[in-house]
Amino acid sequence: MPKKLFSLSSNITATLLSLALGISTAVIAAPSLDHTVLDAKAKPVSLQQYAGKVVYVDFWASWCGPCRKSFPWMNAMQAKYQQQGLEVVAINLDVDTALAHEFLSKIPATFNLTFNPEGDVAKAFDLQGMPSSFLFNRQGELVQTHMGFFEENISAYEQEIQTLLQE
Repeated sequence: MPKKLFSLSSNITATLLSLALGISTAVIAAPSLDHTVLDAKAKPVSLQQYAGKVVYVDFWASWCGPCRKSFPWMNAMQAKYQQQGLEVVAINLDVDTALAHEFLSKIPATFNLTFNPEGDVAKAFDLQGMPSSFLFNRQGELVQTHMGFFEENISAYEQEIQTLLQE
């Protein structure tokens, strides 16, 4: 087997591969914190503001049934682990943000709420279903993804967070 002379980051590798194949880099999804979303006042905010923390990014929409179950859990995780460096960031994908606010009036959130009505960030993450979550370590590296929210996996989800907080 040939010896590896150097290593490229996955983003650089993806870009080089896309150039070699003659395809646009826009079609290669790359979940990362290198995205901008909107805050509750429709002002742009960068996910990079959470650099150095363990970040749990969750995509949701008002019509998403399982989101109704994930919100109380995310509230609990934010409250329990924020002092240790966890930031829960929920990105709403409703085109009409009034629908999101109606959802939130019934199921409040005590974590970071952001909005991406254009859906470009969800596309960059190659979102396959709702809710979907992406867990990043303190170095901003994606370490875990989950499609859906399953109550029987709650302890495993929390263990992933605890492990990253201890690193």
